[in-house]
Amino acid sequence: MNALIDHRYVKMNGLGNEILVVDLRGSAARVSAEDARALARRPETRFDQLMTLHDPRTPGTAAFMRILNADGSEVSACGNGTRCVAALLARDGGGRELALETAAGLLSCRVEQDGVTVDMGAPRFGWAEIPLSEEFADTRAIELQLGPIDAPLIHSPSVANVGNPHAIFWVDDLDVVDLSRAGPMLENHPMFPERANISLARITSRDALTLKVWERGAGLTLACGTAACAAAVSAARTRRTGRDVTVTLPGGPLRIVWRDDDHILMTGPATFEHEGRLTAEMFPQAA
Repeated sequence: MNALIDHRYVKMNGLGNEILVVDLRGSAARVSAEDARALARRPETRFDQLMTLHDPRTPGTAAFMRILNADGSEVSACGNGTRCVAALLARDGGGRELALETAAGLLSCRVEQDGVTVDMGAPRFGWAEIPLSEEFADTRAIELQLGPIDAPLIHSPSVANVGNPHAIFWVDDLDVVDLSRAGPMLENHPMFPERANISLARITSRDALTLKVWERGAGLTLACGTAACAAAVSAARTRRTGRDVTVTLPGGPLRIVWRDDDHILMTGPATFEHEGRLTAEMFPQAA
């Protein structure tokens, strides 16, 4: 019998980024990659990211979170999912100010009437921290392109790690390439030994940009919080914008502030859809 049966799940979304939260606190149960893929296939539990809550490891935190993509792969950060978890715990009496822990570290959250703010920590820009398979002294623009060598469609992305690896291609037109086709190839490019999230970013003003994202392990998504953070800090780092910007994704806007202490604050909504209990029929023998 699957140890996950009868545990609570809550279906949520952050700007349309589908989030499933499974509360495993007080239990030794863990979601396997096969379990995640099974849940992702079902209409009532379909997700882009699955957030599983476990008993706190660090005193003063509300929970330890594992994060799995729809393909069963595990990642260290999910901004939209973190906002959803914070909103859920606040709704259930956990307070408006709380700290969550992931494999990437501690995340401080504040839940307010108009949205949830998460301190995503400091970005990393070193080539080995991202990581890249080749050494680059300057990761504001690396040698990578798509299309003819003498007239590439996209080229010279900025790269950063915001809990997971990101490559941001600066474009004048978000439809310059079909990201549903280019995304998988770039995600799995040899330059990225741990794969990467791929974004097309268009600057619209000194304090705004628009973004389209192919999310590692999930595909095209309506929103990706860590991609918004990576694009915002990369835009500021390359002097395309200031450090307080609105990033508009297909699902809507996020406010990203890159503070002087190097921490990134992300503010946006978290929406409840429905909740229920995991049942045996949700876990047929994994294919």
